[in-house]
Amino acid sequence: MKFDRFKVFAISFLAILLFAQAISAVYAVKSESTAKPNAKTTAKKLPKLLDLGATKCIPCKMMAPILEELAKEYKGQLEVEFIDVWKNPDAAEKYKIRSIPTQIFFDAAGKEFFRHIGFFSKEDILKTFEKHGIKLKKPVQPKKTEQKK
Repeated sequence: MKFDRFKVFAISFLAILLFAQAISAVYAVKSESTAKPNAKTTAKKLPKLLDLGATKCIPCKMMAPILEELAKEYKGQLEVEFIDVWKNPDAAEKYKIRSIPTQIFFDAAGKEFFRHIGFFSKEDILKTFEKHGIKLKKPVQPKKTEQKK
């Protein structure tokens, strides 16, 4: 008799759990489809450089200042993003990362067109975009004023 009560309880519990998951899935789909577009989705689409690495990996550390420079110098022309795959292992799985750092290049439509593993210089990054038909305007260098002696 105790076993029958346990079976009924277990089956009821599982049914409630499945029902709750179904409701939350329907709600998630409904909220995504009725969500108002935010500034990011209505903004102009840009080519993107996605660097997947880790803050404690040596070649990744070497990439950090390059990524910062690119983000600053090509703001409004290029989106630059870094994801720490040690802190966010789901990203490594999503992008099928086998080694770090890995740079993934996307066009303005979001389509991947190139992938590189390891350290990649700023010049090589810019050449890769250019080689694939993405023209980035060179940043204006501030003029150096000479001081009279």
